[in-house]
Amino acid sequence: MAPPPETVPESFQRIEGSPEFRQLRSSFRNFAFPVTAGFVLWYLLYVLLSCYAPGFMSTKVVGNINIALVLGLLQFASTFAIAAWYARFADRQLDPRAAVIRGRADATLPAQGADHTAVAEEAAE
Repeated sequence: MAPPPETVPESFQRIEGSPEFRQLRSSFRNFAFPVTAGFVLWYLLYVLLSCYAPGFMSTKVVGNINIALVLGLLQFASTFAIAAWYARFADRQLDPRAAVIRGRADATLPAQGADHTAVAEEAAE
């Protein structure tokens, strides 16, 4: 893998400074930050209840299943739900905007378009 370039090419600076790219980043942040904060708070609630409310957490719900087990399994369920929610959000909101930006960049810089794809493929490896 080649070391990163010393300076950012002008074309990438132009893309990064475009209103479309700033809107794309804003949309991502407006989704990711609140969802991440909510999940971290939900996880901390679980940990704090486990540490400071063992009587509550050991309350039986059905048979040998207690509240701690239910909340722990809900942690897994919420993780998968958030991942599915993000995938849907990205598919509907982020990916189309990114494709427009990428298409505009490739159309503007046809000689570097192939390099852009090669760099993306190399980064994926």
